[in-house]
Amino acid sequence: MALVPCQVLRAAILLSYCSILCNYKAIDMPAHQTYGGSWKFLTFIDLVIQAVFFGICVLTDLSSLLTRGNDSQEQERQLKKLISLRDWMMAVLAFPVGVFVVTMFWSIYIYDREMVYPKLLDNFIPAWLNHGMHTTVLPFVLIEMRTTHHQYPSRSCGLAAVCTFAVGYILWVCWIHHVTGVWVYPLLEHLSPGVKIIFFAAVTVIINIFYLVGEVLNNYIWDTQK
Repeated sequence: MALVPCQVLRAAILLSYCSILCNYKAIDMPAHQTYGGSWKFLTFIDLVIQAVFFGICVLTDLSSLLTRGNDSQEQERQLKKLISLRDWMMAVLAFPVGVFVVTMFWSIYIYDREMVYPKLLDNFIPAWLNHGMHTTVLPFVLIEMRTTHHQYPSRSCGLAAVCTFAVGYILWVCWIHHVTGVWVYPLLEHLSPGVKIIFFAAVTVIINIFYLVGEVLNNYIWDTQK
């Protein structure tokens, strides 16, 4: 796909995430007023990750256009740093976390929505916003992977970074429960301590699998084109 259409597409996706975030933050939900605010929800953290990622994509595209035909080595170095940051975010955060949020949310929602998205939330969050947070993330990140080749880090470094994120979020959820006595997700209320440990371990494994899926998919798409 040509560069200019990619730029327009990324800019449109970035604007859509900004709109979703603004509308979500404007909702007056009781959960937003409790300890941790919106930051206790992985969905919100993922939205921020996606917005920052596509913001870096747009910035990279603009920098690429501005430095085209320019022989400045310093500008070239800065552009390479932006591209490296963009690729790292895609590999470690945007793809695995985005795919994890979509698949886990809808899997649990179909089984028993009260465990992850109680019906009470329908009074606060409109359907289009729910899909903006939990559905469109997947096609957006797949479009980005299809239109741009991303250089993945070494597998050991990538998996270590993904594990760090997963364990960090699990510890954050446990800390919120320690402070408030309430689990962020109703699902956790129904699990015994031993099962919680197994669940958290399984979640960490799953998000690592999604990292590997992203790496394989990225290589397949671009090796095939080569």
